[in-house]
Amino acid sequence: MMQLNRALRAAGPPLFYGLRVWASVSLALYVTFWLQLDAPFWAGTTAALVTQPSLGASMRKGWFRLIGTVVGATVIFLISACFPQQRSAFLVSLSLWCAVCTLFATLLRNFASYGAALAGFTAVIIASDELGAFGGTNGQVFTLTVSRASEICIGIVCSTVVMGLTDLGHARRALEARLAKVSSDIMHAYLGELKLAGPNMPDLHETRRELLRQVVALDPAIDVAIGESAELLYHSAVLQRAVDGLIAALTGWRAGARQLFFGLRPEEARQDAQSVMRAIPEELLSAAEQNDTAQWNAQRIRLHRSCRVGIRKQIALHATTPRLRVLADLTALVLDGISAAFSALMLTAAGVRVGPARPVRRVRLRIADWLLPLTNAGRAFVVISAAEVFWIVTAWPNGAGAITWTAIGVILFASRAEQAYATVVRFTTGNIIVVQFASIILFALLPRVSTFAGLSLAIGLYLVPIGALAAQPWQTAIFIPMAANFIPLIAPLNQMNYNIAQFYNGALAIVGGSTFAALSFRLLPPPSPAFRTQRLLALSLRDVRRLAHGSRWQRLSDWTNRMYGRVEALPDTAEPLQRAQLAAALSLGAGILYLRRVTQRLGASSSVEEPLRAIASGQSTLAVASLAHLDADLASRAVPGTTDRALLRARGCILLLSDLITQHAAYFGSGALE
Repeated sequence: MMQLNRALRAAGPPLFYGLRVWASVSLALYVTFWLQLDAPFWAGTTAALVTQPSLGASMRKGWFRLIGTVVGATVIFLISACFPQQRSAFLVSLSLWCAVCTLFATLLRNFASYGAALAGFTAVIIASDELGAFGGTNGQVFTLTVSRASEICIGIVCSTVVMGLTDLGHARRALEARLAKVSSDIMHAYLGELKLAGPNMPDLHETRRELLRQVVALDPAIDVAIGESAELLYHSAVLQRAVDGLIAALTGWRAGARQLFFGLRPEEARQDAQSVMRAIPEELLSAAEQNDTAQWNAQRIRLHRSCRVGIRKQIALHATTPRLRVLADLTALVLDGISAAFSALMLTAAGVRVGPARPVRRVRLRIADWLLPLTNAGRAFVVISAAEVFWIVTAWPNGAGAITWTAIGVILFASRAEQAYATVVRFTTGNIIVVQFASIILFALLPRVSTFAGLSLAIGLYLVPIGALAAQPWQTAIFIPMAANFIPLIAPLNQMNYNIAQFYNGALAIVGGSTFAALSFRLLPPPSPAFRTQRLLALSLRDVRRLAHGSRWQRLSDWTNRMYGRVEALPDTAEPLQRAQLAAALSLGAGILYLRRVTQRLGASSSVEEPLRAIASGQSTLAVASLAHLDADLASRAVPGTTDRALLRARGCILLLSDLITQHAAYFGSGALE
């Protein structure tokens, strides 16, 4: 009995999701039938696609689908107006537009990426209706644009209504729980390493790697949560700063804190670590040691205040050595990231916005590397153009439909990089399976019903179980097209059409276009993860050298924003050493910016140029020696018997840069990508 109850509880949410999909599709079809639109199935298809397991995801996806639809419809209208009687120019322009949309679908993330992809294949959908079977524009582009956009908007609205009536939203609470867990784990692990400080301290790179993966995974969770709340959307910069702060804490910890203990006697390392830990408020230490997520979240207001106090104490810590000074600053960086997480927790829990210590900008587009976006854009142009040529040469009556499904496959899945081919294969498999079910329902079941209620029940027999399967984590790439593409195949109309030849020609276009898209990822594969990792490291090294040369990124925020994008884009298959090198490049660049600024205040601008020139030229040994000379120069400026905090901080920065270059001498001394 207990196992049965457990199975029923596990099957409940997926089954409820299947019922939502069915209700959304039925409502969308009913509205379009009542309005007597010419292609109601686009409304039903949109409702099936927009309906997600959570309210936030549905709202967010619906919003970007609306934007993508409007943009795609507007562009195809303009293309048709520019080339009314020039089929070749029309098709080339359509392929170019799809390439542009693929580029942005790769650059953008989450539902914004989906909106960019939709802008591409919406234009293809309208174009396929406009061109008909023979490839000549029929002059009905405005009517088709309005009709398709209206049908899609009806599907979005119907899905939103059903989700709003059946789901109160839980994405905000889910984001809150994930933020609390990852921030608590980071603080717990960092303090654990400080307690074991010394030359023989354990290497926690696997722990940091898993924590970084969890931090990066917060981004789609944030996107879903802001779909539920306009308040979170308005203050989305606070949420983004939490992610950036936690990335900064992890990369700073990885690149700097560990090697600060190298070369020290065990007792010296323990003394420095204890000095830093004494400057952390007791209640924060106690909460981090317990690592109780519920308690951590419940005390978020007090712990946020403790973080701010701890940051001030670390900055004001009386340090007598450069190592202790930079260790305190790095601990302040970790506390600043945890503080940003607490600010986000207060916002998600009660809508309390706590202003950060410094102004937060709106989120900017982060371009880690242009290679993958440009590769995907080039593939989209070549493949869609090839599908158009095949249609023209063969004069296939359903060739326009095949172009549509080719565009959907090649644009929608391009951002998945090395997983794209396997995903499109599963997508094609789902399309093959759904053809069989659609043919049974269309020709065996629907001719026996004559009312909308009968139609709704007939499609419900299929959509409810398939929707439930699509909500499971197993083989979603197969079940999602089985749910979404069922309605276009049966193509319900006010006056139903049961033409078998027409059905299988349309099904062949869907399967053929999907297969062609899958082959394109095999014939024109994306760059491998290993190659992309090497590219990211080479580009980061090039940028570090430009930074040392003084030609780029004079503001720290510009540098960190660029490097955070690369940290997020690093493939999961990257080796620990490669992750450490990227973190070292981030920290080295930040240190260069700080060193240039602080030496200017200390009147040592001329002395810093020699080590920076050595870094820019890739001469690691010379750079370390020059940094040692700079450190000696700054040490000679110290007044005996006093502690100059700015001078110690500058010397600590020099020490950190020297350690980074020494530890990764092979990387910083290698050739840069030009």
